[in-house]
This record gives sequence, structure tokens and C-alpha cells, in this order.
Amino acid sequence: MKDFWNQRYSETQYAYGTEANTFLRQSLEHLNPGKLFLPGEGEGRNAVHAALRGWEVHGVDFSEAGRQKALALAAEQDVTIHYDVADLAEYIPPAEHFDAAALIFVHLPVPLRHAVHASVMRSLKSGGMLILEAFSIEQLERDTGGPRTPEMLYDLDDLLADFTGMEIIHRYAGTAPVHEGPYHTGDAEVIRLLMRRH
Repeated sequence: MKDFWNQRYSETQYAYGTEANTFLRQSLEHLNPGKLFLPGEGEGRNAVHAALRGWEVHGVDFSEAGRQKALALAAEQDVTIHYDVADLAEYIPPAEHFDAAALIFVHLPVPLRHAVHASVMRSLKSGGMLILEAFSIEQLERDTGGPRTPEMLYDLDDLLADFTGMEIIHRYAGTAPVHEGPYHTGDAEVIRLLMRRH
């Protein structure tokens, strides 16, 4: 899997574009800048957008190629981002440290998903916000992006169970247009969550 992402991110073009994810962008507009955690950050589009708006951004991904493109994009926009190269299966973020965290199309096998989601929730301060967008299982019927294996796609109830105890500010499961580079383009079946840690 690591080789797959390094190969994809080694392409000249940005696989998912250089513009931030729409739901992340809309969500951040309503939050005061603070410390933002971005697991599975890839090529840095979301990190750079947040940094431009005053967030102190901490990204992590296991792709060195992704990190290189993220830092290049940050330099181009004259912002600084923190970006660690690490496997999410082994990475433990500091507890109660971040004002917000965003999981944007971070698709993981079930046991790892549970562990990562739990660590992300623990990383949030009291009152910290979680922003999540992912493809739902219904995305298998479309060719507009996402994993092709059912176990890597998500169900709304399963995701809500992962974050039991968090306050739901917004949730959506259904069709939405996605325009993020050549690999995420067209109508897609997505789940969007905005939640607050008590």
C-alpha cells in the first residue's frame, strides 16, 4: 500500500488537486484557528489551505513523496506546515492537544480504522472539533473515486459508533459532487461528519 501511494504521489500533477476539500473548507470557516491535526494528509492541499487561514497544522502520512509535494505546495504559498512521515498503525498523536482534526478520505481496514479513529478522538482537546469526509459503501456503484473493496468503504452508523460520546454538529450521507483532481471527479456517495468532543 505504501508503494502504491508513493507511486501515485510521485506523478507531476497533484493527484487530488491543490484546492482544499470543500467540506473541510466550509467547516473551517466557522472555527477559530488553532492547532489542526491531519492524518493521511497526502500532498498537502488541506494543510496548506488551513495554514493560510492561520491554523498551526500537523499532518502525517506514510508517503515520503506526499510529504515532498506538500512541503513544495506550502513553500509556493509561503506558509509553514508540520508534516511527519509515519504509518498511522504506529503513530500516536499527543492526547488532548489539538483544537480540530480532519479525516478527509482516509480509508482504512476495519481494525486499523477503529484504532486510528480512537487515537484521533483522544488527540482532541475538550471542545475540539472533528471534520470527516469519506466514501460510503454505496460508492462501489460509481467510478468517481475511492477504494474498490467493500471493507475499505464506510457506513454512517459504523462511523458514529467509532466516535461514541462526541456531539454531532452535522452529519450527511448521500450523493455530493466531488471535484478534486483526476482521481476524485463527479458525483460520489459520501459521508460527512462534523462533531465536537465533550
